[in-house]
Amino acid sequence: MADGIQPQPGIMDIALYEGGVAHLDGVSNVLKLSSNENPLGPSDAAKDAFSRAVHNLHRYPSTDHAGLRQAIGDVWGVDPDRVICGVGSDEIIHFLSQCYAGPGDEVVHTEHGFALYRISALAAGADPVEVRERERVTDVDAILAACTQRTKLVFIANPNNPTGTMIGGAEVARLADGLPPQAILVLDGAYAEYVDGYDAGLALIESRENVVMTRTFSKIYGLGGLRIGWGYGPQSIIDVMNRIRGPFNMSAAALVTAEAAVRDTDYTEKCRVENAKWREWMATALAELGVPSDTSTANFVLARFADDAEAAACDAHLRAAGIIVRQVSGYKLPYCLRITVGDESACRRVVHAVAQFKGAI
Repeated sequence: MADGIQPQPGIMDIALYEGGVAHLDGVSNVLKLSSNENPLGPSDAAKDAFSRAVHNLHRYPSTDHAGLRQAIGDVWGVDPDRVICGVGSDEIIHFLSQCYAGPGDEVVHTEHGFALYRISALAAGADPVEVRERERVTDVDAILAACTQRTKLVFIANPNNPTGTMIGGAEVARLADGLPPQAILVLDGAYAEYVDGYDAGLALIESRENVVMTRTFSKIYGLGGLRIGWGYGPQSIIDVMNRIRGPFNMSAAALVTAEAAVRDTDYTEKCRVENAKWREWMATALAELGVPSDTSTANFVLARFADDAEAAACDAHLRAAGIIVRQVSGYKLPYCLRITVGDESACRRVVHAVAQFKGAI
């Protein structure tokens, strides 16, 4: 770096993000269970919409995302005017930090929370504040105790990644009501669709002025490759974020594909049911092998081992068998492996490999 040319404070404190490994050298028939992807992929309706989009690639996309916002409003019962769309929910998280946090401010997140909360805080020049969890579950009292007059944002994922745990609506409401007046509670609902009957905090948002939700099309909708997300909250907060949102931040192909995906509610429900079935099966099968996990409400299980060494050894065994899961030592869980819930064959294959590792077969 040339003398005198320096990045903004906080930038160099950000470690480069490492996504889930997708390939293993010298191994064919690799089973990737490291990125919480939907093994069923996108719906046929979404695929058809994407295919048709090829005919309009020479046209600029809409700047207001009206079609997708209306579809989200129709399906989720929200006001389309209070929906903002972004390049994955990641971009919405960045918008919030850019708009509401800066030098001298604090952004609160939990110890095993999604890495982007800390990254977005540092990118905005704010100070990330890490709060302990209680047995891998969000601790509302600990969060409230950590808040100060400098707190501007509080991020919690509910369900949480990588733990899979969640807290109930009453606890979330208690958190929202206990925050200092200048702070916004951000509910990351990337995995909300996997919880039967869960509104992702919608009722809380409609009754308060300090709560925002973020959502994604990368998980249950199977559109991780297109990078589509959205946020919902009070009109005043959405209006602020739209001031820094790039007018063409979403591609036309992404917009029409997401609109088709969100409207195909039958397929979404099919994916939820299949995930719940095989999540329970895999968690039970692993527990019988001496590998427990907390009750997961997402599309993965966080498998716990006796210690760091056993988790690393099991990961090496799985890789040798052509199976990629997620090491989560970066989330301060070195004794765990996060395993995406795949389809039936994937779940049976990974459990069989763990059984081999444990000497059960």
